[in-house]
Amino acid sequence: MITKLNDNNFETEVLGSKQPVMIDVWAEWCGPCKRLAPTVDELAEEFNGKVKICKLNIDEGMKTAGMLSVRSVPTILFFKEGKEIDRISGALPKDVFVEKLSRL
Repeated sequence: MITKLNDNNFETEVLGSKQPVMIDVWAEWCGPCKRLAPTVDELAEEFNGKVKICKLNIDEGMKTAGMLSVRSVPTILFFKEGKEIDRISGALPKDVFVEKLSRL
């Protein structure tokens, strides 16, 4: 299951999460974001119950994206215990994300 983030629920869903969190910061108009979307869906299934997978549409969560210093999309952020521990920019192969998620 993918949790949709916005400026109102970021603190509760990410910073307050007991599980590690991966956030896909994306946009409707972003070609690489569209190519990455099926991979994020697969990761949500594979890591269900282990990692909370979230999506933040940058156009609907500009305040949060700014607070996170997101400068381009797609940007993937990894949080553990309410703190950002890693990030990836760009639509990279699935195995890169699996490796990062497996270490959370």
